[in-house]
Amino acid sequence: MSFPTELKYTKDHEWISAVTGTARIGVSAYAVEQLGDIVHVELPKVGQSFSKGAAFGTIESTKTVSDVYLPIAGRVVKVNDALVSHPENLQEAPYAQWLIEIAVEGEAAGLLDAAGYEAFLAEDH
Repeated sequence: MSFPTELKYTKDHEWISAVTGTARIGVSAYAVEQLGDIVHVELPKVGQSFSKGAAFGTIESTKTVSDVYLPIAGRVVKVNDALVSHPENLQEAPYAQWLIEIAVEGEAAGLLDAAGYEAFLAEDH
């Protein structure tokens, strides 16, 4: 399993495309693989603000319902409505299927680069 090097990752298996300005948030291929068949995605409304580490949505699979956490504080500026209508698309391309876009309002700390995330998975799982 490879992880795009231009992204940053959390130990909760989310990815973020940038740490300043506007950033897209998604979930890693590892998380998607662990979830199994995804049947529902619930996302916040545009304009909502969340602190770093706050749950902003859920992903439901045939196995479980998992919260999705914000890697950095921010305000939601766009929601991927196509993913809400077709949650199965997340399984096909987890790095192309972002969940939300945020206006970054906090500092990035504790994020992992691709190599760090891969090392985390190797030691923890």
